[in-house]
Amino acid sequence: MISKTFNRYIWLLNTLLQQKRLTFEEISNRWRDSYLGDGKPLALRTFHVHRDAIAELFGVEVKCDTSTYEYYLSSPGELRSDRTRQWLLNSFTISNMIEAGHNMKDRILFEEIPRGTEYIQTVIDAMQSGKVLQIDYQPFEGNRATYHLQPYAMKVYNQRWYVVGYMPEIGGIRNIALDRTLEMEKTDEDFVVPDDFDAEMYYAHTVGIFVNENLKPQKVVLRAYGVHVDYMRSLPLHFSQKEIKTIDGEYSDFQFSLCLTPELTTKILSMGEKVEVIEPEVLRKEVLKRLYSTIRRYSENKIKI
Repeated sequence: MISKTFNRYIWLLNTLLQQKRLTFEEISNRWRDSYLGDGKPLALRTFHVHRDAIAELFGVEVKCDTSTYEYYLSSPGELRSDRTRQWLLNSFTISNMIEAGHNMKDRILFEEIPRGTEYIQTVIDAMQSGKVLQIDYQPFEGNRATYHLQPYAMKVYNQRWYVVGYMPEIGGIRNIALDRTLEMEKTDEDFVVPDDFDAEMYYAHTVGIFVNENLKPQKVVLRAYGVHVDYMRSLPLHFSQKEIKTIDGEYSDFQFSLCLTPELTTKILSMGEKVEVIEPEVLRKEVLKRLYSTIRRYSENKIKI
């Protein structure tokens, strides 16, 4: 259970993110009436302690405009753009709500996360101390094996946690899925992350987790139809997404810089008839090939439409 004091930090941070600027009196009264409050206003001394804690934990200051005596966050945009801090804030916010109202636990539903989260602490510890991990691993395809991994970075994708790093048994950088890890321990062997490794750049031109260092990014154009245009505008497929052509009420073309990986094809297929590959032709043919394979499978089973 998260401490009540920490819950107050999260509440104050979210209140100022939403309301932008508030006097202390307004903050105090909102606390009194909040789902976390005890019916009493927030004490001024407690408020200033919370300000210091927020600066230390989340890297943003709660400043005061002395001309209006209103409090505000120094850099809310920086907090929102920092995916790690934003993810932590969102997680704690939901936990706050569930703790405050126990009757809410059956009304807030989450996607199921496969096993493996118990190894997160070990991975982060190894990353911080620069120690190699020994991992007993069972892939979906292939035999169970023991690997040694220099953990460079972590990534979440499709509800799964992955660790990326150098694997001497393979002689290159690979991803390890925590949900397929059977055992893990931190060794005494040291490693240093190469100066030229950048996690953001490593995944920069891929959708998903699969990276083939021999592939070069290509211009990809997808045409979205109908209401799916708005879905792609609100949740881009990739940060390189640009809307290059729009026919109102019909479709929009979106351009990307991406490597042509199997995961990209799968992602496109998951959008069904709402999206069409315009270019490159090789990707268009790969999508068609997978579609024909699907049709054949259903035809073989003699399923009638």
